[in-house]
Amino acid sequence: MRVLVVRHGETHWNRERRMQGWAPSQLTEAGQEQARVTGERLAAEYDISHIYASDLTRTRETTALIRESVAAAVTFDAAWRERDLGVYQGLTYDDITERFPEFSLQRAGLEAAAKVPDGGESIVQVRERVLGGWQELTANGHDDDTVLVVSHGGPLYLLLGHLQGHDIVESYMRMNLQNCAVSEIAVEDGDARVVRENETPY
Repeated sequence: MRVLVVRHGETHWNRERRMQGWAPSQLTEAGQEQARVTGERLAAEYDISHIYASDLTRTRETTALIRESVAAAVTFDAAWRERDLGVYQGLTYDDITERFPEFSLQRAGLEAAAKVPDGGESIVQVRERVLGGWQELTANGHDDDTVLVVSHGGPLYLLLGHLQGHDIVESYMRMNLQNCAVSEIAVEDGDARVVRENETPY
């Protein structure tokens, strides 16, 4: 089984470096073009049998644009959502680092990963949710399947990091997934291996 994972296209809040969480942020014109080109490249390289996607606005929009080229059915699944940031949604990354260092992985490490913002969820909880979605996806797949997951930076950091043996902090700090970056995971006999990571097709 082959699993392709793609981050959504650029949004206006990405440009402003705002933490989006579950906000209904929309793609910029550049983000729309990223998604279209990604769909074209994926269609040229792979025979995708199904798409699983976060049900948030920016991933729905990205998925619709990818499906202009990729003729596969889609299942929207909340397991692949970005972290619910609660009261901190909309703040910039600098706001978090400077005003709320207890929630900054750079400042507080694993302690920050376990902290739950008011009305939101911790990174630890997100990891459990995403890995649950991953287990369900792989359990229902077949050896010759190629499936696509359209998600967000946070969930994909956690998934790719987990598959490569990194802890939560390392998973976030070791890479910066670009918008519409493609990573590829090979799954064989229950063993998952990252074979391609963070490649942009545009």
